[in-house]
This record gives sequence, structure tokens and C-alpha cells, in this order.
Amino acid sequence: MISLSVFYFALICMEGSLLRLLGEPASWEKFYGFKRDLVCPKAFLKELRRFIDGGGFVPSVRAIEAGERFPLPRKSVISKQSSKKKRVVYTYPYAENIVLKLLTHLLLRKYDGVFSENLYSFRPGRNAKDAVRKLCAISGGQRLWSYKVDISNYFNSVPVGRLLPELRETLADDPELYSFLAALLSEKEVLEKGNPVIEEKGIMAGTPVSAFYANLYLKDLDRFFYERRIPYARYSDDIILFAPSREEAAAYAAFVREFLAGKGLAVNPDKESFSLPEEGWTFLGFSYREGVVDIAAATVEKLKKKMRRKTRALARWRDRNELEGERAAKAFIRIFNRKLLENGADNELTWSLWFFSVINTDASLKIIDAYAQECIRFLVSGKRTKARFGVRYENMKELGYRSLVHEYYAYEKGKKEETALREGD
Repeated sequence: MISLSVFYFALICMEGSLLRLLGEPASWEKFYGFKRDLVCPKAFLKELRRFIDGGGFVPSVRAIEAGERFPLPRKSVISKQSSKKKRVVYTYPYAENIVLKLLTHLLLRKYDGVFSENLYSFRPGRNAKDAVRKLCAISGGQRLWSYKVDISNYFNSVPVGRLLPELRETLADDPELYSFLAALLSEKEVLEKGNPVIEEKGIMAGTPVSAFYANLYLKDLDRFFYERRIPYARYSDDIILFAPSREEAAAYAAFVREFLAGKGLAVNPDKESFSLPEEGWTFLGFSYREGVVDIAAATVEKLKKKMRRKTRALARWRDRNELEGERAAKAFIRIFNRKLLENGADNELTWSLWFFSVINTDASLKIIDAYAQECIRFLVSGKRTKARFGVRYENMKELGYRSLVHEYYAYEKGKKEETALREGD
């Protein structure tokens, strides 16, 4: 079977600009197959299938080829998960957004070679879990200090004027593509509540191509640490690095701050920290300490907050409609079974499989299970007193509850059986 990289390289050689692939049905079929293999939600795949079969991409592609002005992105302000903080995102109309998704898919594959090995975001064949596994395997890692930092409002703060020369250099072999992307980046207007407004919007968080820009803009920072063999990993706006002493870690931190300042960016002081070797480290939702890999405490707390909010909402619904507690509990169980154990978004794996494949302890899973069971007991009994313990574990299982700890060990057992079968062959 022909690989994606060989397929795309052959078409690029024949057609010239990467933009030409956007009008090729074969490109869309390969893109659909890629999404299908990620175990995307059926609704997403069904809509994508309808879009491809109906030629939904054709008008947008023809407009791009004709050099017509691209539709303005729509600005939205949304609440960050488990926080009162807001963030600004931008979205294009559906057809244009899907076309840009394919373009980003092609961009990230054709130009992957410009990035260093220590960059893990939005790259083919690697992801956040690979970053964590790599960091866990650092030789002598348990004796190293760590420095972790988050870039403040990264996507929407990138100065377009500084990005464009780097983009031009990277896309030197495809001036047509550069001209198209430069026009999108240089567009001064966005739609806010339906009206055009002028604003600085950076690389526009929420738009597909922003993933490529986010990787590109800090590639020289990644390369600095990679060439010096300093343990370091970046996932978009999250950075972690390691050093044998507090002084060296502080020196590297100063370099990172200075580099970012030179790029018109700043660190988020609330998410900047140093850790002693014995304290371990956290990164991308995982924690590591003395060989134990777990779900980070902050990630657990975010999930508990979601459970708490949903419990309160369901309790109000139960009381307002004078419903049996079991109905509210079933709704809670259905919601979080879907969130934690089933595929609910356009991503690679479910929440549980994402974490199960990296962690080597059930400590955080026990905390989540205990909290979920408290929520279910309250919804069934309507009480937070000892009376809630009248709702037994067997009762919850009858309502459809599935323990994360149980699911984790079932996953581990399945892995061992699969390994045994491979070795038997």
C-alpha cells in the first residue's frame, strides 16, 4: 500500500503548489481515511463523507485558485475549561474550515523536516504521550531539576510581521502557497457579532493552520536546546526542560524568557515553575515522580470540577421535575462514561485510553472513581449525610457505572494478552 508521504510527494511533484492538492479527490479520500483511522466520532465522519461526496470543497478551492478574498474569520470569546477565564478563538465558515484542515494536514507532513525532534505538537507520528514517555526515559532524570513554563496567550500574541519572513523562508519552494497564507495572516478584519472589526489577532487560535504557525514560530528555540542535547520538550505553548543544578535551570529559564521577549511573547507567570529532583515534574496532564507516572493533580481537579458542576445541574433538574434520583444518576453516568470511556471528539483516543497507555499507577483513578461515586450517591439519595451510603456499589453498576480502576486493569490485561500473542507468533 502506498504511504501518505509517498502519495503526497508524488502529487506535489506533478502539480507544483500544495494548493493544487486541495482540489484533488484523491487528497480528500486520503484525508478521510486518516480521520477514520483516528477513531473519530461517527457524526464527524458522516458529515465529512457528505462534504466530500457532495463536492463541498469545490467552491472554496476555486475561489482560492482565482485569488478571491477569503471569508473573514468569526471571533468568539469562550470560557476556558474549569475556569472563569476567557479566551478568544476564531473560526472560518464550515466549508473553508474543512479546506484549511486538509491544507494543514498536508503542510504538517510536507514540512515536518524543518522541526527538531524535541517538538511534539501537531506532528505526524508523534503526540503529547510521546513527549511524556521520552521525558520519563531521560538518563539520570531523577537527579535533574526541571523548569516548566507556559507562553501567555501564545497563538493570538504572535506578531504576524515577525512570522511572515520565517514563513516565506520555509515555503520558499511554494510561493503560491506562501502568498495565500500571508494574505490570511495579514487580513486586518474579523467578524465580531456579525460586524467587521479591525484588530491584531496573531495566528488566530481555533483556526486549523495556526497549528503549523505555532510550531514554526519557535522552531529556533527548539533547535537551540536540541543541538546542545539539553533535555527539553515543547508542545505548542507548553515548555519543559531539565538541568543538573538549580543554577543551570535558572540560566536556561532566563534564556527562554529572553528568547520569547525577542519574539514579542511573554511567559505566563502563573504557570512558570522550578521543581527539585525529588519533587518530580508535571507536563501535559501527566505527573512523574521517582518512576511513577500518573495523571497530574491539576487534571484530576479539573475533572472533579466538571463532575461537581454537572451533579448540581442534574440535582436541580431532578428536583424541579420531581424525578426519581436514579434518572439523574443515570444521566450523570451516561455523560461521564461517554466523556471518559468513549470517543467524543475529533481526536486520537478516548480520555481513558490516552492516560491508560502512559500511566503506571491507579492512584489518581481511585480518586476520580471515589468522587464520581459520591456524586452518584447524592443524585440517587438526594442527601449528603450517611444516608447516601444506602446506595451501594452494586446499585451504581446496575445503573451503568463503570469504574476507571477496573477499566484500567482490563486495559493492562488486554495489553499483556496481545503481547503474549505477538511473542507466540
